[in-house]
Amino acid sequence: MAPYESDDAVDAARDEDPRPNRRKAARYAVPVAVVGVAAATIGLVPALADSGDPDLPRITAQQLIEKMAKSDVQQLSGTVKISTDLGLPDLGGLENGMLSGAAQGSGDGSSADPQAKLTELVTGTHTLRVAADGPDRQKLSLLERGAEYSLVHDGKDVWGYDSKTNEVYHSTAADSGKHRGARPPATPKDFADEALKAVDDTTSVTVDGTAHVAGRDAYKLLIQPKQAGSTVGAISIAVDAKTGLPLKFTLTPKSGGAAVVDAGFTQVSFGRPAASTFDFTPPKGAKVTEDEEAGKAPEHTPRHGEGLAGGLDGMNVIGEGWTSVAAFDTGAKGGMPSGSQGGDLGGFLGSLGDPVSGKFGKGTVFSTRLVNALITDDGKVYAGAVTKDALVKAADTGK
Repeated sequence: MAPYESDDAVDAARDEDPRPNRRKAARYAVPVAVVGVAAATIGLVPALADSGDPDLPRITAQQLIEKMAKSDVQQLSGTVKISTDLGLPDLGGLENGMLSGAAQGSGDGSSADPQAKLTELVTGTHTLRVAADGPDRQKLSLLERGAEYSLVHDGKDVWGYDSKTNEVYHSTAADSGKHRGARPPATPKDFADEALKAVDDTTSVTVDGTAHVAGRDAYKLLIQPKQAGSTVGAISIAVDAKTGLPLKFTLTPKSGGAAVVDAGFTQVSFGRPAASTFDFTPPKGAKVTEDEEAGKAPEHTPRHGEGLAGGLDGMNVIGEGWTSVAAFDTGAKGGMPSGSQGGDLGGFLGSLGDPVSGKFGKGTVFSTRLVNALITDDGKVYAGAVTKDALVKAADTGK
């Protein structure tokens, strides 16, 4: 663990060539990718503590990002609370079932498959327990009312267990990182890594004071889009002052109100977890599903910037930075089903969207508090964390 930085160390860091640290930091490619962003993007104003917040040594955003890049936390255990509010309509829990069903439809159908189970994190408030002992041993548990879902990575074995259904998912992936790619972001570090991928010259990055998180002193890194068409208002990352590990991640929309994503440790310890934490044996009578795709090379490796849409065939990116829009052709003509063609479902879906038109033709925009999507009548889809007007402009451009 890195010691607290003194004022002298902070001043010296401004004059040091950062290249000697690059080999160690290479494992943390996301923060390192933005270390060299132009000074016009990253604020050089040192952090100042607000009343009641910890009084920490001065640090600039550039130095804080470098601190995150060099963070080498190998052991930890703790509790994470994550709340997600995309502003989806209340469907009485149906939205979770639809998301889980879609994930299972692309996999083996097991309720213990992390691609299916952890889609529940996209709505509501959840409590997670996390533990790690080096790069080959991690555990994440989703606590539910009267049940628990656990994802355990121990060497080459990845186990998922759903106590509610008594189902087990097992993978013997040759790539020890496969288990991370099988689940959505869940910890503050997961979300911070994704956010830092978007940092470029369309972004303002500053240090916004200090905070106490889970009993730890932390700096607050503030990321804000400069572009007007983004639905993202600001991203705040509380970074542990001693270790450089992200402790809390908060994304607020430009429209205001509650955070879209708020994920943070409520308790954290950097001691080594007990070895038994990562032991797993399928319970008696459990249904065990083996991942037949384990160890196979992926058919498509997303390029930097493709994000979640990276695996879509024929996907095109329109624009840049925070106002970039993913576009692809579904091949389905006629847009949203309606009337006798779509029945009740078509009418219901249509009621959730707003009709729009432009040079591209006609279509329907479906909106959340963060991500919006335009489905045109000729079967094209435009989606991104951008406003409705930005989607229409992208569709006009992509015509």
